[in-house]
Amino acid sequence: MPKIKTHSGAKKRFKLSKNGKVIRGHAYKSHILNKKSTKRKRNLRKTVVADVTNTAAVKMMLPYK
Repeated sequence: MPKIKTHSGAKKRFKLSKNGKVIRGHAYKSHILNKKSTKRKRNLRKTVVADVTNTAAVKMMLPYK
């Protein structure tokens, strides 16, 4: 069997935890930051576990993680 290619966009955006959960960053942190509060911007820095409904699709894009 040939090797499966890793999705280039997915490998930059997602990581897998030790237990197999998908970890992602928050959106809405790139521009138009004046109207967002400091607390909101600080919370957007943190990572979060992706929803279970998207986990299978992300894992298919990251076959060797």
